[in-house]
Amino acid sequence: MAFFLASLPVLVILALMIGRRWGASRAGGAGYLTALAVAWGYFGAGPRVLAFAHAKALFLSLDVLLIVWAAFLLYRVADEAGAIEIIGQTLPRLTHDRGMQALLLGWAFASFLQGAGGFGVPVAVIAPLLVGLGFSPLAAVVIPSVGHAWAVSFGSLATSFQALMAATGLPGEVLASPTAFLLGVAGLAVGLMVAHAAEGWAAVRRLWPTVLLMGGAMGGTQYLLATHHLWNIGALGGGLAGLLAGVLLARRQQQRTPAAHQNSAPPVPPATLWIALSGYLALVLITLVVQLVAPVRHFLEGLWVVQWPFPALSTARGFQTPAGLGRKLPVFRHAGLVLFYASAVAYGFYRQAGWYRPGAARRIVSSTARRVMGPSVGITSMVAMAMVMQHAGMTETLAQGLAHAVGQAYPLFAAWVGALGAFMTGSNTNSNVIFAALQQRTANLLGYSAAVILAAQSAGGALASVFAPPKVVVGASTTGMAGREGDVMAALGKYVAALVTLVSLLTVVALAWGVWLGR
Repeated sequence: MAFFLASLPVLVILALMIGRRWGASRAGGAGYLTALAVAWGYFGAGPRVLAFAHAKALFLSLDVLLIVWAAFLLYRVADEAGAIEIIGQTLPRLTHDRGMQALLLGWAFASFLQGAGGFGVPVAVIAPLLVGLGFSPLAAVVIPSVGHAWAVSFGSLATSFQALMAATGLPGEVLASPTAFLLGVAGLAVGLMVAHAAEGWAAVRRLWPTVLLMGGAMGGTQYLLATHHLWNIGALGGGLAGLLAGVLLARRQQQRTPAAHQNSAPPVPPATLWIALSGYLALVLITLVVQLVAPVRHFLEGLWVVQWPFPALSTARGFQTPAGLGRKLPVFRHAGLVLFYASAVAYGFYRQAGWYRPGAARRIVSSTARRVMGPSVGITSMVAMAMVMQHAGMTETLAQGLAHAVGQAYPLFAAWVGALGAFMTGSNTNSNVIFAALQQRTANLLGYSAAVILAAQSAGGALASVFAPPKVVVGASTTGMAGREGDVMAALGKYVAALVTLVSLLTVVALAWGVWLGR
């Protein structure tokens, strides 16, 4: 009975989002209210316990939402200026090879867009471009959907990874290495799948060396950035590295192509392309200065730090939450504020170049507010649900039940738990908020490295998030496939299942490599 009631909030969200097709904000609210009722009525969480659980949830929500808001703001600053369209139009001109076009647009550029903005942007931007290049509508949706999956955890300026840290209390230094390792290897498989979705096995056989070179650049760059305290630009940097490698390889391929088959479309002037990229180059530069220049980092961190001490808490059933400080928020050095700085600089660049029409600032702000409202409500309600479950002892009950039921085979299931959370909520961020504490506690009970299990949680959630019904609907609508979402899910499903299975096997390998991961 205790296990069933502890799992009830999650089951409610699952039933409403999959069975009733509710959005994350509505379903998250229902899950939160269910958790509140169960925590109060069965687990003995009184007013004091619930009050402090909500206070912690407020801080954790703010930590994540600052990045969510600012990440989409930066994307809208660039998109309103036409920068995204210019970058997207430049890439197909580099090669006539359809498989290579898919890798450039549907893998490298999609990963860059995920790193920069997320929120379904990669598919919404790239799918219509692929249709214009002659790809079928189905392939045009599948290619960028699969292509950006590996970049989700460190994408949206590491919103999902920030949620993983916030939900578990573990520092990024502990979580970054295994997470980036799992996703980097999965990224190579993603590249092969993009080639397969474009032209079948012939493209895989022809382009696998290109995939290895581009994937090595992308995964290696993301790993280096993530493990050097720069996880908020991990996917962005990986995408940029992939674009650079892909452009060089495409040019080399084009030089060997007969002139009659070369792309004759006029190229974008280099100066125009540099202006288009300037907003994101500003983000990289500002991030490097804030993170690596000690005087700047210390000055910003000293301006305003928000942290609150929480007392020891106990439920009527005897579950204890020890006293401790809440999450530390150095406001002016927070990743969200860094994104706001970059947005302001990028806006200045594009405005100086004359790329904005009258009323641009108003459109940027209003569209950002509309787009982030739903995700913000969903994240806040799910963070509150997770904190209530944790303080009431519900998470502990679930962890003990899973540890008993699955035992030492749990590493094979960790990625699938993350995948389930992303599928039912439509977001890797939400999956990490709901399940990260559960995965952490289960790993501790079974004696496994919590960092590796949590990496599997986030990696599985990232890869499966592209299969979530809300994202499939968005992608289908951009290519005239509304009403054929089932076809998209059938095509995506085989790729996603293979990727999550790969991560499950890699998790076992990583755990065996315990010394490297600091077990």
